[in-house]
Amino acid sequence: MSISAAWLCLRGVCKREGLRFINQRGRFFAALVRPLVWLFIFAAGFRSVLGVSIVPPYETYILYEEYITPGLLGMILLFNGMQSSLSMVYDREMGSMRVLLTSPLPRWYLLLCKLLAGVSVAIIQVYVFLAIAWFWEIRPPLAGYILVLPALIMAGLMLGALGLLLSSVVRQLENFAGVMNFVIFPMFFASSALYPLWKMLESSVVLYWICALNPFTYAVELIRFALYEKINWLALAVVCGCTLVFLAAAVVGYDPQRGLLSRKDGK
Repeated sequence: MSISAAWLCLRGVCKREGLRFINQRGRFFAALVRPLVWLFIFAAGFRSVLGVSIVPPYETYILYEEYITPGLLGMILLFNGMQSSLSMVYDREMGSMRVLLTSPLPRWYLLLCKLLAGVSVAIIQVYVFLAIAWFWEIRPPLAGYILVLPALIMAGLMLGALGLLLSSVVRQLENFAGVMNFVIFPMFFASSALYPLWKMLESSVVLYWICALNPFTYAVELIRFALYEKINWLALAVVCGCTLVFLAAAVVGYDPQRGLLSRKDGK
């Protein structure tokens, strides 16, 4: 695989994803409405009840809105990862996915290009959300806007790889929509996106362990620490490990010789 061919493939996939994103304006607004509803309505209600709370390990007083903001960033990445995978199912039904996979380039690289294209779109949505949140007086350190970028990329790759894995399993477009809801909401609510893990432990040990075993929890923690100029090494390790596992499984799933696609075509 030459560098020029690899770059041409990456540019083509990113351009196609970008054009799809531009033409689907409703997708952009929907991706912003969900976290903004949580920020402006639900978080405001919690703020009036809870006031100011101490949230370790930052050793400072922060408002509840500031705590859940990284969780809402993770929500954008999660929904976008599933939406990108939904387009994979659609492309497979239309036949364009098969054309892409017949490229002489390695299959893992093709899927990685698809992941990177989806993450690029998601990061645009994240920074638009942060810009809107700034007017809501949610203003992390200026350096955090830059330092959070690698965390967003890693978390986006993990969640996108999970979506790719699911898209290799689900046969039909309408079935994938149901799978999305089955995956998204348990992952989001059973995580540290809304409440810290130590608060979960006070409520229920079982719920705490469910949240602790949820990969989305570590994506949120990685974003949260990076946004406030810190590094959570455990979250970084878990996110990197899950990304490799999900991507490897997706590559196998999209292999017509060994994966699930061969069994689907032979039905």
